[in-house]
Amino acid sequence: MGLVSKNYESKMTVTVKSQFNDTKVLETIAPVSQATETTVVEKMIEALSLYGMKIISAVLIILVGLWISKIIKSCFLKTLQKKKVDPTLVGFFASMLHGGLVIFVVISAISKLGVQTTSFVAVIGAAGLAVGLALQGSLSNFAAGILLILFKPFKVGNFVKAGGEAGVIVEVGIFTTEMKTPDNVQIIIPNSTIMGSAITNVSAHPTRRIDMTLGVGYGDDLNKAKQIMEDLLAADERVLKDPVVTIAVANLGDSSVEFVIRPWVNSADYWAVKFDFTKAVKEKFDAEGISIPYPQSDVHVFQEKSS
Repeated sequence: MGLVSKNYESKMTVTVKSQFNDTKVLETIAPVSQATETTVVEKMIEALSLYGMKIISAVLIILVGLWISKIIKSCFLKTLQKKKVDPTLVGFFASMLHGGLVIFVVISAISKLGVQTTSFVAVIGAAGLAVGLALQGSLSNFAAGILLILFKPFKVGNFVKAGGEAGVIVEVGIFTTEMKTPDNVQIIIPNSTIMGSAITNVSAHPTRRIDMTLGVGYGDDLNKAKQIMEDLLAADERVLKDPVVTIAVANLGDSSVEFVIRPWVNSADYWAVKFDFTKAVKEKFDAEGISIPYPQSDVHVFQEKSS
């Protein structure tokens, strides 16, 4: 019994000591864990206070920036529409302006977060330069197209001579201009080619002058020939009274006396009046006995007498 009681007492002592030691360990660990938790919370609060305001500021910059860009785009559209700029250019310029403003707002928001945007801008610039060099020809056509639409040297429906071609303008695009020749052939010309050459707009004005030359024989009555031409033009209602018609002797040619005939007509009547007058004056001259000589030369033959 004595031995058992001693063993029991020793076990009780060990148990008490173990519990006492565990309590001390727990008492030691508890403050450390509490300090760690406090440190983490403080760091989280510090991070939120530091980056949270930046994030909020960046979001506000984006929201306000997009709102302002829409207002600027709307005002820009109204200004262009009041100045009666071509609708194609209005939409294009407005989109370009809005896109540039959005890019600026995004870069500003990223910069507010503390990100270095210098390299980002440099990359965008380098990419733009590379694209510009690769599309040099297309960009020149693009710039020429904007100038054509903005300054309007011609309109759709005008008969134009430009870029070595002649025809009616069907469409003026950003990169190319489409023409249709009188025999209904489609021609696509790069805008840079048109801007780099002289542009002759036949339809720019509502009236045109017909320039014709007619030869009369040297033996014919010049006053009678002139009167016939004046009567024919006066009888044609399509010939304008103002400016007055010009009919005059312009040159004494090798085989005929040359008259210049210059009536003014509406642009739409140009070819019809010219064709009709050419036919009518030939028929009238034939009826009145006035000749229209063929080009000819006098050949003089000298015969030498043999000795």
